[in-house]
Amino acid sequence: MASFRRNQNLSKFQELIAEVYTLPDDRLYSVWDLVTHQQRFTMRALKGIRKEDLKKTKLNLMIAFAWQMATVNRLHINLEEVVWKRFPALCSYCGKKPCSCKESKVTKRHKVVSRKSQKPNSIPEIQKMFDEIYQSDQRTAADAGVHLAEEMGEVSEAILNYLGQHQQKQLDEIKEELADYVSCFFGVANSLSIDIGRELEEMFYKGCHTCHLAPCVCNYTKVAQLQT
Repeated sequence: MASFRRNQNLSKFQELIAEVYTLPDDRLYSVWDLVTHQQRFTMRALKGIRKEDLKKTKLNLMIAFAWQMATVNRLHINLEEVVWKRFPALCSYCGKKPCSCKESKVTKRHKVVSRKSQKPNSIPEIQKMFDEIYQSDQRTAADAGVHLAEEMGEVSEAILNYLGQHQQKQLDEIKEELADYVSCFFGVANSLSIDIGRELEEMFYKGCHTCHLAPCVCNYTKVAQLQT
């Protein structure tokens, strides 16, 4: 049975999304379509934050994350590997934990070195890692949401550039922006005390979160009209 368990890692979730959605995604959607759906549900999550609707925020945030996984699968990117390279238990900009970018007014990105002994092995551990780097008690959920929106825009721009020229450096930029989106995704969750592993387990306990089949049989119209 295609399902996800709370203590599994990002790679396992990426594999689940591949098993459930690769067939319909390949038939129905371009890369840009996949990104558009990620944008769509990210914005719905932000609307949930503005309206202080936690249920709406949680659901749309998880769906947006699933669409991101569909994008990385299409581009054959190992998201867990990319995230760890970008955030090896340290801020990707100032290179510290907790992040000191605001206090030290960092203007140049520091080189961060991976420390394999500290690599998280599950989604709950990744969530904890990001909360230690970017402490949730230091910002509001609205601030975290603004940052997520910013990163969504940068993911979209990076993919649009790549689709225009298909250069390796542009693909590398996509990887960095996807990792930054993940950090902000966890940031929003931490600000709202959302247990990402548990939410994904409850949504993907049996194939697709809507039709509960693997592969998913939801058609284009059903997905386009999905209101959450």
